This record gives sequence, C-alpha cells and structure tokens, in this order.
Amino acid sequence: MLIDFTKMHGLGNDFVVIDAISQPVSLTADDVRRIADRHFGVGCDQVLLVETARDPNTDFRYRIYNADGGEVEQCGNGARCFARFVLDRHLTDKREIAVETAGGIIRPRIETDGQVTVDMGVPRFAPARIPFVTDTEADSYTLEVAGQRLTIGAVSMGNPHAVLLTDDAATAPVTELGPLIEKHTRFPNRVNVGFMQILDRGHVRLRVYERGAGETLACGTGACAAVAVGRKRGLLDEVVRVDLPGGTLLIRWPGGNAPVSMTGPAAYVFEGKMEL
Repeated sequence: MLIDFTKMHGLGNDFVVIDAISQPVSLTADDVRRIADRHFGVGCDQVLLVETARDPNTDFRYRIYNADGGEVEQCGNGARCFARFVLDRHLTDKREIAVETAGGIIRPRIETDGQVTVDMGVPRFAPARIPFVTDTEADSYTLEVAGQRLTIGAVSMGNPHAVLLTDDAATAPVTELGPLIEKHTRFPNRVNVGFMQILDRGHVRLRVYERGAGETLACGTGACAAVAVGRKRGLLDEVVRVDLPGGTLLIRWPGGNAPVSMTGPAAYVFEGKMEL
C-alpha cells in the first residue's frame, strides 16, 4: 500500500509526518523501524501520526513513535511540526489547536512570524507521575550509574526526563551515560536524559539522549524539563534561552502549577510516497 508522507524537522530533530485522517494508515513497530532507518527507509528520529480527535475537547490526536518502533507519550519539537502541518495541509484553519497526546492535551499556536509556541502543560515532579522509584519527592536525587554517584533532577513533561548539570555540554558524556541512565531500573518506563550547562540565569546549553532514539539535535520536552528542574532548584529565571546542537528554543515557566511554554521553528524538508 502506498502512503503519502512529509519529512519535517524542528532544529534538526527530524520527523516523518503521516496524515492518517485523509488516508488509511496502520503502523506496526516493524513499519516504524523501516521508515526511520536512515539507510533503507526515509530516515528520522520519530514518526508522527495525525489522527482524528477522540476527545471532543480537542482538534486532533497526535501519536509519536520513536525510531526503535516504540510509541511514546510526548514530543515537543514534533508538536511544532504537527501544528504547521495541519494548518498548511488545510486540515484546520485554526492557528491555535488543542491536541490529544498519550501524555495529555497540548496547545500549539502558530505565531505571526511563523514560529510555533506550544503550551506543554504543567511539569510533574511527583515520582509516581514520572515514573521514578524513590521514597520521597526531592529537588534532586542520587543515582548509581556504572560505579558513579550522579546527581539528577527528575520530572515528567508528559514523558519522563532525568536532568544532569554539567560544566561543559560539548564534552559531557552523553553517549556513555545516556543509554545507561535511559534504562536504569529506577525509571520503569525508561527515561530521556538531559545534560545541561548553565551559562547564566537566562541561558543554558543542552544535549539530550532521547529514549528509543539516542542523542538528537534537539529535544523540545527535554528543553522544558531542563528549565523546570533548574527553576525548581532556584538556578534559572522565568524565561530561558536553551541552545541545543540544532538551534535555540525559548522556554517560559513561571513556576508552580503554571504550564511551560516553548517557542521555536518548524521546517519542511520534502514530501513523498512510500510503500508499507
């Protein structure tokens, strides 16, 4: 069966976006792995499905599959691409939409300059909501990894994140520690791992090892998680510029029960047809 697809990216975090409203699409984990393969498929970090809303209070349903074939709860860079896609493909005429995800409802809004702002919801620090195995909630935790005692912050942005502080993001051991922390037994659903260098209270550098995808050029939920952890520990201001290998996101979080907002670009690469 031939299906139409669109290749997009948010700061180099790349996606295959598939309209499952205008055409019948059913993906297996093998299908996703084949599509995501950069040698034998289209190549991407995640496959995004645009589906009809099930919740009457939303406009669309948004499903996210990592390159390893696993379905995950949330993807911030993907959310920006999703919003541009449904508007540009005339699936909606709204510049702000409510979107159902496995991690909760998000609200992307396309700005007049073409950037996309996404209401990513309220950070969840309760260990059971992440999930993270610990006796009590704290601003930071000690994690035993490969004989090292690491200090991390843990939070859910609809998907689980561990955040470590580093003196230099460029030389941080992302590829060494990332996969070990991702699969640590204290994170029952695995975890995305952020390595954050604080330049000042309004500016950080960040690299993220994503669950099921490896290190990516940018991670929207990872940027939100890093700022939330930094804010909770009193290290960052309300508005923070987050520099990732693929570019810059602007993250705002007043704190408390307020939602995190993320602003950044979404870009098209090409369109095509593929056979499943």
